[in-house]
Amino acid sequence: MDGDTLYTIGELARRTGLTVRTIRFYSDAGLVPPTGRTHAGYRLYDLAALARLDLVRTLRDLGVDLATIQRVLARETTLAQVAAAHAEAVDVQISTLRLRRAVLRAVAKRGSGPREMELMHKLARLSDQERRDIINDFVDEVFGGLDADPGFVAKMRAGMPELPDDPEPEQVEAWVELAELVRDAGFRARVRQMAEYQAEAVAKGEMPEGMPALADTTGEVVGRALAAGIGPDSPEAAPLLDELVGAYAAAFGQADGPEFRRDLLGRLEIGNDRRAERYWQLLGTINGWPPVPTRTPLFEWFIAALRARS
Repeated sequence: MDGDTLYTIGELARRTGLTVRTIRFYSDAGLVPPTGRTHAGYRLYDLAALARLDLVRTLRDLGVDLATIQRVLARETTLAQVAAAHAEAVDVQISTLRLRRAVLRAVAKRGSGPREMELMHKLARLSDQERRDIINDFVDEVFGGLDADPGFVAKMRAGMPELPDDPEPEQVEAWVELAELVRDAGFRARVRQMAEYQAEAVAKGEMPEGMPALADTTGEVVGRALAAGIGPDSPEAAPLLDELVGAYAAAFGQADGPEFRRDLLGRLEIGNDRRAERYWQLLGTINGWPPVPTRTPLFEWFIAALRARS
């Protein structure tokens, strides 16, 4: 094409595929000013205007706003800077779309209604910091003002939900369930009761260091009972219960007897709650951790066996 050739706005529209109205809008906005005008006052554009128009169209297709395009054309900012900033914005959009897709898949899987879908989407699109704030608020209320085991409190604060950029439907479901769980007043009160009991036991020096080993022992002994089909109130459960109580009595430095068994029953009843175990299972699902073993039924057997003989 001849570099001196001038085009009317209609010819420019045919060459670019844009509408006359769009080109006139860009021209009026100062993005693609006319090179000149005919004697009748019609706008004329040269090849530089054509190239400028192509750039404007490309940037608009990428979602760049008109004010930023004006700055690029005025050389107040560079294309590289605009591209970098817009790439970040696109990353956010992609993350949002992925999350929306995961929510929709979770809704389809669960057969959720409009209200549940709204809740799921609202909770799922929270930022990482907002998700941490929900957990930190829970931990603050549960352990606030207590001389609780600092190691356990640190573990609670370290266990934060890290929802990935492209979550699976079950991760979205787990996050929604976790958010509802930690906001439940009954659950908070229960965990607070556990924390108070633990703090009191620590203050009295009644918390043995081998608690994880005792949990393993419980799993091994009760596991044998369940494998053999032995119910907690059956005569066959008595020797297994004696074995378990003996292990706990040794760890606490006390003798097995009615008083110790009453105290142990109270301790186990306070400390055993399916929701507390569910808390860590949900965190594991969200964060992609290895599955958390289910131990609550084992302790329920232990508790039922103690109750049957109390």
